[in-house]
Amino acid sequence: MGAGDNRLMDMVDEKARLAGSNKMELLLFSLGGNEVFGINVFKVREVCETIAITKTPNVPRGVEGIISLRGAILPVIDLATAINMQIDAPRTKLLITEFSSHTQAFLVADVDRIVRVDWEKVKSPQSMPTSNMTFMTALTELADGKLVSILDVEQILASVIGEDKIPTEILPVDADIKSNVFFADDSVLARKKITEVLDRMGLPHQHAINGAEAWDKLKGIAARCDAEKIPLDLSLGMILVDAEMPEMDGYVLTRHIKSDSRFAGIPVVMHSSLSSVANKKLGQQVGVDAYVAKFHPTELSTMIAAQLTHVKARKGANEA
Repeated sequence: MGAGDNRLMDMVDEKARLAGSNKMELLLFSLGGNEVFGINVFKVREVCETIAITKTPNVPRGVEGIISLRGAILPVIDLATAINMQIDAPRTKLLITEFSSHTQAFLVADVDRIVRVDWEKVKSPQSMPTSNMTFMTALTELADGKLVSILDVEQILASVIGEDKIPTEILPVDADIKSNVFFADDSVLARKKITEVLDRMGLPHQHAINGAEAWDKLKGIAARCDAEKIPLDLSLGMILVDAEMPEMDGYVLTRHIKSDSRFAGIPVVMHSSLSSVANKKLGQQVGVDAYVAKFHPTELSTMIAAQLTHVKARKGANEA
């Protein structure tokens, strides 16, 4: 095993310890005003001083231009403009981010530090007052009382470059594998896209907006099936979880599901914008049955159909 492999495994081990404790690390930064913003460090590839930005014609609002960084051409998005903040402060830093199979630079005023926070203390924005709620996925309060707005970077990216339409080749599944799908995701955009895929597939579905709510709802479904003396897999075909969620992340949620015998045989698929090899390995460590990166509707629909087909085949074998 080479040095690169060793570094990768060290990163996987660190991620596993972090997720296992229901914690995450936030990179704190400023857009020039009084608000403090945060982004999951696993979405940040590097931080650097602003370099020459090449202006390009006919770009969406919020796109400052492009940069060349180590041979790669990246779009530069002014975060303040993208989330409708009117701030004249100079933008001196670039956050090079990688998520949802895209790499881009976010232009910000300053970068503060990395802090470790408990997911239990990360709340949905509806529970705490703030401006720019459309682009917030969660908020948390630091030990010093500072309120940190955690950006919904997937929503910001979609608002700037636009949303992809659901491909027409996604068709309804066969009636014999049709089953209820439960999904959990804190991003409004993600829930919208997942719903569009499931509706196109003709699959009934339920959802939760964070891991803690998902676990409560899943336990409720299981308890109801117990009370009615019906198999859980008649009410639940598969579970789709995001990795990053307030109150309880997808890794801890998956561990809860996999440690409860009532959910035996019901596949858990992780659907995450954190699509690195390390995140996939971490998903495997906590027991997910499959991993699919956001936002690839065709890949998601193929994975869902494959898992439901596998469940049907396994049930058929058990009944034979």
